[in-house]
Amino acid sequence: MRIIVVGGAGTIGRRLVTALRSHGHDVVVAGRTSGDVHVDLVSHASIETMYREIGAVDSVVSVAAHGLLDEFGTLTPEALYENMRAKFFGQADLVLTGQHHCADGASFTLTSGIFADQAWPHVTGGGVISGSLHSFALSAAIELPRGMRINVVSPTMIGDSTDAFAEHFPGMRSVPMDELVDHYLHCVEGDNTGRIIRAYG
Repeated sequence: MRIIVVGGAGTIGRRLVTALRSHGHDVVVAGRTSGDVHVDLVSHASIETMYREIGAVDSVVSVAAHGLLDEFGTLTPEALYENMRAKFFGQADLVLTGQHHCADGASFTLTSGIFADQAWPHVTGGGVISGSLHSFALSAAIELPRGMRINVVSPTMIGDSTDAFAEHFPGMRSVPMDELVDHYLHCVEGDNTGRIIRAYG
């Protein structure tokens, strides 16, 4: 399969790209400032240009963009929207635009996070973003054309990033990177659609 991995140069992306290539897939790495092609998830024009440049693909995986920490007492609607621009609206745009460019039967795999299901301080935006992605995928799964599929991988803190994030989320279990990569592989190579994969360790 020919696959776009948006965020393929990041923590998850590097491991996922290696795994996909080891399975014989032709992988195109996309990123805002790195990769084979550049794409900015806050820009619809950039997403459209990426698809036109690459041509029809069989799968799109998004492991890019991260929600920011926030303080509920000072959170504004403007800050919440800004937080959602890439992580929610950008990933949704990959699907909404991609349905017109990708091959028949193509799959989309998006990335959300544990805060859709488990409330933690300082991640109101993360919870809203992840919950919205889950609802979006469930709706898209029953309306995507030409046999296309969509799934969402929802990880907890990733084992490879524990040192960087453990102080913000004390007591949170982590998911091993190998296990997480396997979830993405199953979404790409399997036949499920409308699944929310809760990789919560």
